[in-house]
Parts: sequence; C-alpha cells; structure tokens
Amino acid sequence: MSGALVAVITVVAVVLALLGVASTLARRRVGLAHLGVAGLLEALVLLQAVLVITAMAGGAQPVELPTFVSYLVTVVLVPVAGALWARVELTRWAGTVLAVAGAVVGVMVWRLLQLWEAAGG
Repeated sequence: MSGALVAVITVVAVVLALLGVASTLARRRVGLAHLGVAGLLEALVLLQAVLVITAMAGGAQPVELPTFVSYLVTVVLVPVAGALWARVELTRWAGTVLAVAGAVVGVMVWRLLQLWEAAGG
C-alpha cells in the first residue's frame, strides 16, 4: 500500500468534497468538473487496489484481513455510488452527496493504510 498514493487520493477527495460543498452553497447541480474529479478519484482508488492485490498475491497480508478487504471493496465503490447518486439527484443536494463521498474516501484510505502498516506490509 503506497503512502504517497494515499496522500494523493486524499487531496483529490478533499477537492471533490470542496466542489460538492461549493455547489450546494451556490444551489447548483453538479457538473462535468464534479464528475471529472470523481472519475479521477475512482481511478486513483482502483490503482491503489491493484497495488494492494498485487502485494497480497506476493505474500503480504494485513493482520485483519476481513476488515481490510471490506474497506478496500467499499472504498472502490464509494466514488462510483456518489457520482451516480449525484447525477440522478435533481436538487442542489447532489453536491452534498459528492462532498460526503469525498470525505468518506479520504478517511477510508487512511484507515486502509493503518490496517496495512499494522501488519508491516
């Protein structure tokens, strides 16, 4: 698990959260910028997942494997679910949905890193 990639994911997640809050405060629906950042976030999370799966195939394994795998699967799904929900939400609250998705991903990747490093992975 790459600590540097976790930091990059966190920055992108914060940008998504800020865009979401800004559109909510402006009473605007989400636009292509929001979806582009959500797509970038998803790509980065998928990259992290591939790196983790590769490391696990090489023998590295977190101590709390079921918890780790649950977090990994969930963090991959959150940006997609947030973007889909935001696209069908016809009110200004779509931005809030993306803001929450960004915040959730930002927290979850640090928890994943914590779980990974507890095993010395």
